[in-house]
Amino acid sequence: MRTLVTGGAGFIGSTLVDRLLAEGHEVDVVDDLSTGNLANLADARADRSRRFSFHRLDIRSPAITELMEMRKPEVVFHLAAQADVRVSVAQPAFDAEVNIIGSLNVFQGAVAAKSRKVVFAGSGGTLYGTPEEIPVKEGHSQRPESPYGVSKKAAGDYLFYYREIHGLEYTVCALANVYGPRQDPHGEAGVVSIFAGLLLEKERPTIFGDGKQTRDFVFVDDVVDAFVRASDKGGGLILNVGTGVETSVQQLYDTMARLTGYKQPPNYAPARAGELQRSALDPTRAGIHLGWKPWTTLDDGVQRTLDFFRDKSRR
Repeated sequence: MRTLVTGGAGFIGSTLVDRLLAEGHEVDVVDDLSTGNLANLADARADRSRRFSFHRLDIRSPAITELMEMRKPEVVFHLAAQADVRVSVAQPAFDAEVNIIGSLNVFQGAVAAKSRKVVFAGSGGTLYGTPEEIPVKEGHSQRPESPYGVSKKAAGDYLFYYREIHGLEYTVCALANVYGPRQDPHGEAGVVSIFAGLLLEKERPTIFGDGKQTRDFVFVDDVVDAFVRASDKGGGLILNVGTGVETSVQQLYDTMARLTGYKQPPNYAPARAGELQRSALDPTRAGIHLGWKPWTTLDDGVQRTLDFFRDKSRR
């Protein structure tokens, strides 16, 4: 099928692109490269079958709608986003421009192109707010506590409208804390890649808070598998894509220190304001509707991430 991936030069998006090409699909990538990296698409760009095209474009531009109408993707994977919670707090209007206005441009493009479906990267970590139960189920009230979470919820609400009024099918994949190869070790988000970058350089990482805060770490290949399955399943649903397992930041550090042979304890700094204390997503519904489940253990996923960054540093 012909597909379009927004945010396709990011670490999740580029992994999805590689999977789609491996399965024989045609892929258009839209990315403004503000956080994505063309190096992530090296394999895709080397593909000689001419099934891949890259378009440097900001989803806030109406040109995205025109491009989509011209390219006519059957399925749109919408991953492009302003994804930093702290940026959303400091610049809520900018966050809304990218995550709401940009998403509307993509959805309008899907309608104009007569696309069959949009698979949307939602945020399971922010959609539900402070959870009343762990792991969180999709029926939990949606009370996001950051502009980022609000904008992601709004995009999902708009997809419901487009389905009811325009017949555009969708699935929202509410993602846990995704990690893996190609994630930026110098960014503000992605504690696994940040720890990896430092530990491989034998530098001491910093844990903000006491390290008891928990997250649901899900490996990027598992997430991509959920996206691909959602291309023709799970219509009209929000589906949690996580492991259902709470892992404390301290446990994560201990695991990564063990795998790298790092013997020193981390630095500790004051907790960041507004940070959730506990987070984990119940993936049962994704199992029912997509036949999906996470298969990568934390040890295996972290080892593969460390191997990637170690190999990259040798080049």
